[in-house]
Amino acid sequence: MTFATWPARRGRHLTMASAVLAAAALLTACGATTGSTAAGTSPGGPSTAGRTAPAPSGTASAQPSGGASVLGGHPSEDAPTLAHLAGLGPQTAARVPADARQVIVVTGEGRNSPRSRVVLYQRTASGWHGGAGWAAHNAVKGWTADHHLDDLRSPIGVFTLSDAGGLLSDPGSKLPYTHSGGFAATGTGFEGESLAGSFDYVIAIDYNRVPGTTPLDWTRPLGQAKGGGVWLHVDHGGPTHACVSLAKAHMRQLLRTLDPTQHPVVVMGDGASLRR
Repeated sequence: MTFATWPARRGRHLTMASAVLAAAALLTACGATTGSTAAGTSPGGPSTAGRTAPAPSGTASAQPSGGASVLGGHPSEDAPTLAHLAGLGPQTAARVPADARQVIVVTGEGRNSPRSRVVLYQRTASGWHGGAGWAAHNAVKGWTADHHLDDLRSPIGVFTLSDAGGLLSDPGSKLPYTHSGGFAATGTGFEGESLAGSFDYVIAIDYNRVPGTTPLDWTRPLGQAKGGGVWLHVDHGGPTHACVSLAKAHMRQLLRTLDPTQHPVVVMGDGASLRR
């Protein structure tokens, strides 16, 4: 399956034939029960010929290079640190790349809980600053440091955020955005809630995927058994298979705020794991 060539910045559009095939190829992965085509799935996508796939890297796609400091740069001693604001422990903080200037922290209520809280932190000259916290859902069985396909847990780790898309037109995303009917979601979730609209907006989490491709790309560098198609997407009112879901308004805000030049990442896991 191949996709049409898309413009340089954003607005990557699938051909009609590809969109139909993508919709038909959707596999349950992030919020759907049996018989639904839904949240957090990624159908077979464009060829990755000519691209260099990232080396497999366990559960964390974003790693500091050369042992660089987690916070990067040299903020003043009085400036707030990301670890201080987000409650991250030394092991977790050390995995945040030094060049990251935008960090989404997803803190789960517990290892086996499907509920979490999302905060966007941005770094300025005076240090790190966090916004208001947003309620969110994660996988129905909670979290794992060794994610596998259909384990119904969200992967713990630090991951880059490179690509976005959705069933709705681009709301002003700074990340490359794929507008496609392939993001249609149907069926019901774990609590009987409708999944319609779950993929109106999505941001691909770079877990077991090739950054720089549409979220609909099904390439899995770590192999199919390690799962994939883990996204930030619109909340449908219940737990997911592996994704993190939050209100549509908050997804729009993230799409308009996350900037590739600021090297955004997501830090995600249950609170106890993140404090390590």
